[in-house]
Amino acid sequence: METISSDGTATADLVGVGLRAPHVAGILATRPAIGWLEVHTENYLGGGPDRRALDVVRQHYPVSLHGVGLSLGSAEGLDPRHLARVVSLVERVEPVRVSEHLSWSATDGAYLNHLLPLPYTEESLTVVCRNVSRVQEALGRSVLIENPASYLRFRHSPIPEPQFLGELSRRSGCGILCDVNNIFVTSQNLDQDAGAYLAALPGEAVGEIHLAGHCRNDVGGRTILIDDHGSPVSPHVWALYEQAVARFGPRPTLIEWDTDIPELTVLLAEAHTAEEMLRHDVAA
Repeated sequence: METISSDGTATADLVGVGLRAPHVAGILATRPAIGWLEVHTENYLGGGPDRRALDVVRQHYPVSLHGVGLSLGSAEGLDPRHLARVVSLVERVEPVRVSEHLSWSATDGAYLNHLLPLPYTEESLTVVCRNVSRVQEALGRSVLIENPASYLRFRHSPIPEPQFLGELSRRSGCGILCDVNNIFVTSQNLDQDAGAYLAALPGEAVGEIHLAGHCRNDVGGRTILIDDHGSPVSPHVWALYEQAVARFGPRPTLIEWDTDIPELTVLLAEAHTAEEMLRHDVAA
């Protein structure tokens, strides 16, 4: 018998996987029992076979759109042409959720192939709130904003990240995409308490959770974790996910795997682990 969460959703329906090009044909051929699929928004802004394949996928699975190019932290504002293309894709796909990153990646018309960090100040909060509100107004719906993985400290960044996200949610009405792997990576790199980070997030604003793998790099005698989405979810991140579910309750959960992409069965096995943890939490 399928376990049902407090909101009436089957726990298996809460877990999804990131749909990447090597798995599209396999997903359509085998139709695995997975709750939903996530695609990167920018991969589908044009036409062609990829867009047509997404149209077919959408007939069989709920789809979420996860963007990397809106550059919500840009003080100069959003690129209206890029935003218009995102709006067009959202209208076509009718995704269950739309998400973006707490970062910036564009300046003076140039796009940088990175999700760059921003200091958490009142000034940057005002900028991000303004940009998020513009996106939501254009889409006619709220979006989820994902916490980044961090590798450095700003000299002046007085607002702790979870409080920054909470205030962003309060002022703009957006939700939070809680990336548990990013919390673990950041906490290890910057000597922070991952459990305290989770406790500081406003649970009612968390609309989705991400899980992924990371790698370890030795730099100058110190180990730095890199959020590379290229390996199974680590035991430490699974343990933190268990804390997140206990803190927030069952939430839609995604398994991300973007580099060294494995066979689809490996990805589905990771999703099954998340399903089992959600089922255990609901049963308890």
